[in-house]
Amino acid sequence: MLDFTPVHKEEISYAELVEGLTADDLRALTNEMIDRQLELIADCSDADVIFEPQDPEADDPFAIDPEEKEMPWTLGHLIVHVTASSEEAAFLAAELARGVPYEQRRSRFEVHWTTIKSIGQCRHRLEESRRMRLTSLEIWPDEPHLENTFTSEYTGYTYDAIARFVFGLGHDDAHLAQIADVVQQAKALE
Repeated sequence: MLDFTPVHKEEISYAELVEGLTADDLRALTNEMIDRQLELIADCSDADVIFEPQDPEADDPFAIDPEEKEMPWTLGHLIVHVTASSEEAAFLAAELARGVPYEQRRSRFEVHWTTIKSIGQCRHRLEESRRMRLTSLEIWPDEPHLENTFTSEYTGYTYDAIARFVFGLGHDDAHLAQIADVVQQAKALE
């Protein structure tokens, strides 16, 4: 897997991180990330999925419901969140690769976290997301338009299709420790 630490610490940009990567590399990285998430939840039960962890730092500035802004995320919530974010990155990357000019908009759908109540649903959501992300790479042209870039108002970084796709994996990576922590807390109560 890529080491996202320098990007998370803002020591390098995504453009620097992805230098030399190809669409084939994105396939391998996607499989590694989904496999890692599946490893983290391998021993989980349905009870672990809905377990409400302790998270004194919980802060979701994008929460639609104000009551959910400082609510700790369950394992099910984390899984739907990371998959939605990476899918959004993958689909926006496909547009960039095809030469479509970037527009400041979202391309996101997140299954509501309260509907995820079983470990089977979590595994299904991860596998479904793997399929969607990998399929998005199939619509890239043989020679992607990597000159087609945009600068994010949110991060300030400039992204081409590869960097935008990897941004989603970086988001996944930023939540791996949180997923592991929720699993550990749930297992400690068994």
